Amino acid sequence: MHGGTALERFLRYVRIDTQSDPSSPTCPSTEKQKNLGRLLVEELRAVGCQDAELDEHGYIYATLPGSGPVICLCSHMDTSPETSGTDVSPIVHKAWDGAPIALPHGGVVIDPSRHPDLQSKAGEDIVTADGRTLLGADNKAGIAEIMDCLQWFHDHPEVPHATLRILFTPDEEIGRGADKVDIEKLGADFGYTVDGESLGSMEDETFSADGAVVVFEGINAHPGFAQGAMVNALKVACDFVSRLPGDAWAPEHTSDREGFVHPYEMTGSVERAEITFIVRSFETAELSSYAQRLRSIQEEVIRDWPGASGHVDIREQYRNMKEVLANHPHVAERAAAAIEASGLKLKRGAIRGGTDGSRLSFMGLPCPNVFAGEHAFHSREEWVSVQDMQKAVEVLIRITGNGDSLRS
Repeated sequence: MHGGTALERFLRYVRIDTQSDPSSPTCPSTEKQKNLGRLLVEELRAVGCQDAELDEHGYIYATLPGSGPVICLCSHMDTSPETSGTDVSPIVHKAWDGAPIALPHGGVVIDPSRHPDLQSKAGEDIVTADGRTLLGADNKAGIAEIMDCLQWFHDHPEVPHATLRILFTPDEEIGRGADKVDIEKLGADFGYTVDGESLGSMEDETFSADGAVVVFEGINAHPGFAQGAMVNALKVACDFVSRLPGDAWAPEHTSDREGFVHPYEMTGSVERAEITFIVRSFETAELSSYAQRLRSIQEEVIRDWPGASGHVDIREQYRNMKEVLANHPHVAERAAAAIEASGLKLKRGAIRGGTDGSRLSFMGLPCPNVFAGEHAFHSREEWVSVQDMQKAVEVLIRITGNGDSLRS
């Protein structure tokens, strides 16, 4: 049975392709996510979670019996569809010297000047891919750290700990990670996703999020006889995009607590075109004003293109978990105390994104996010520090341990 340290587990997990697929209607969206799931079930049983199971939807549930509160630790198994996750070949750059890291393929160079958190990691062991793929630290670093936490308690039966409920999910990267979670079956009092970035970070706030699809209907005609007849939906859609507010709406020009409206895909033909957006704000009420502005711009465009028509569809994705966690302050404070007890400076913040914890919180499981050490996720420049992973394991042990010695 495979075991090992968090690093050894991580290097094993990232080699398994678990890329999710937003165009697939199934759950999980890709069957290959279950390949990692089956391995994890075996490893969970080996560290004392005898009830570990992989359900038909690709979710893993497992229990490490203990006493006191029932705490869920959660990470997701899938990797982003934005960059290939096939044949990941991880490289450990031991005692990294601080210079730009040139990967073997694709001309990829991880330059510390563009990765502020990397600048402080000289002398540490840095894991990257080889330039052809993403690494998969998002979120296999979190999975490896949870597994190493379980291994530690398995190896130290004298240390009391909470009852741990493990939840590994599929399809988080495409916004469906919590779709099929059985909260009653999970049976936890509260939980933590292990899917954060910087060492010492803990987030108890996320964006509120909607998806928007702006649809334009045109009129097709033979291009040789199109004068006065054709209305090209693709051109109408391009006009629409050109009229969007500039920097104030663009994710590449917003930061901190600023929201954005981001068009990330356009498809279509002369007859019909669709523009797909993600809409984000820390203030849930602001989402409706963004949606209204999209509709107003569409109405203006349609007036200027006689014969065109269209509509805007809005779909709720997730909401700011602060709205729930504010009513359960002890959950975030438990994580904050564990981080500080591990000798780290607490970085308490808000995620410019979402986690499974956003949805889980609104499903009845208060669930902030703690760091896993993953950086530059979704890209070929993704990296993680082995020392950060080790610290994450220590923090998880302190969060879930009942012994006073773990808190000092």
